[in-house]
Order: sequence, then C-alpha cells, then structure tokens
Amino acid sequence: MSPEIFYWFAIAVKMAIAASVVIAATIAAERAGPLIGALVATLPVSAGPSYFFLAFEQDAAFFSRSALGSLLLNAATAIYATAYVLLSQRNPFIICVPAAMVAWLGSFFLFSRFIQSGATAAILNVVVFAACFLLVRRYRDVRMPKIRLCWYDFAFRAGLVGALVGVILLLNTVMGPILTGALAAFPIVFTSMMLILHRRYGGPACAAVMANGITGLIGFGIAAYFLHMAAIPLGVPLALTAALAITVAWNLGVFALREKPAS
Repeated sequence: MSPEIFYWFAIAVKMAIAASVVIAATIAAERAGPLIGALVATLPVSAGPSYFFLAFEQDAAFFSRSALGSLLLNAATAIYATAYVLLSQRNPFIICVPAAMVAWLGSFFLFSRFIQSGATAAILNVVVFAACFLLVRRYRDVRMPKIRLCWYDFAFRAGLVGALVGVILLLNTVMGPILTGALAAFPIVFTSMMLILHRRYGGPACAAVMANGITGLIGFGIAAYFLHMAAIPLGVPLALTAALAITVAWNLGVFALREKPAS
C-alpha cells in the first residue's frame, strides 16, 4: 500500500470508528443512562486508532514520549469536561462549549510547557482528577428523557462526527507540531456528544454524561502512564494491547461498582 493511500485509509478508519462510538455512546446514554454512555465514550476511540497507525511508522521511544503527551492531555480533558458541566447548568451550548475549550487549550499549554516527566504527569492527573471529581459529583445522576429516535437522527450523528474528525485530521497536515499535537488529542467524542445531547435534552442532562466521564477518563490516564513506562521494555504491540485492556477493565470495574446493589 502506497503512503498516500495508507494516509487516506487511516483517516477514513478514524472517522468511521469515532462516528460509531459517538452514536453508540449517545444511544447508551439515552437508553441506559448517563453512566453507560460515559463509559462507552471514554474508551480510547481517538487515541487507539492513532497509536495503531503510528505503530507502522514510529519506534518504541516515540510511543513512550507520545504516551506522556496523552497523559498530560488527559488531565486537560478532565478540566474541559468539568468546565462544561459547571457552565452548562445555566448556559446555552454556544457559551459553555467554547469557554470549556479555552480552559482545555490553556491547561494543555501550561501542562506541556512545565511538565516533562511521567512521574510528574501522573501526580498531576491524580490532583486534577480528584478536584474535578469533587466538583462534578453532584451532577452525575440526571434522568435522561425518553425521545423516539428516527433514522435521520443516526445519519445526522454519523455525518456530524465523521465530518468533524475529518476536518481535524486534515488540519494536522498544515499545522506545526504543537498545534498538531493539540488537534490529534482533541476530545472529539466528548465534543460531539455535547453537541448532540445538549441540543436534544439540555445542558444538565448532557452534563450528567460528562460528569460520569470524569471517572472513565481515569482509566485512560492509567493506560497512558503504563504505555509511557512499558513501550520500550515490552515493545509496542504488547504495551498497546495491555494499555487497551486496562481501559476496558477500568470501565467494566466502574460499572460493576456503581451498579452493585446496596446491602
């Protein structure tokens, strides 16, 4: 396969995967509640395909450095989700999402500028997620109203997410390395779900999904730290497989604990 064909194939796969997971997550939130939707949304939809295709081009040292970036960006995404949750209780989408995006970009810039080691990045994640969890905890349990879904709802969602992913990936070819890294880590699933759910159900209901997503993102942070530490000694294929298993196991564990009946 030529490099050009491989490039466009990679973009098409990422668009399809992201669209499929956003649809699954929004349907899960509508049918089974915000917790299930959040756990589906926090699976490594964007990072997973990106790392998979990088495996054909980069060595283990590059993967280790990239995972450190993912760990920093994970903390920034928690801030993004938390800002949206707090703002969306009383504000329209056009205000709360851009404001949350500013918080995401600002925090990512500061983290990437001042934090250079995996240990420091891990500590940062612990501090940020503890604070974010406390801030959004009260907003996690909101009943999603029942709305009948039509075929054009699914078509709209798939087209919206696929187009957004495609634009972001294409911009990577004209941006410098810092902006490219930021765009590659863009919280596409969260943003797409905000647009879909906020429009249909309002801010508080959508915020419940994002608030539950804070817990799910912890698993991705653990996986990113593991990949940072294990890519070189274990090799890329084994480290990537284990990191994916960590995210899935974490989300299943969160679901099991939250759904466990009180004794």
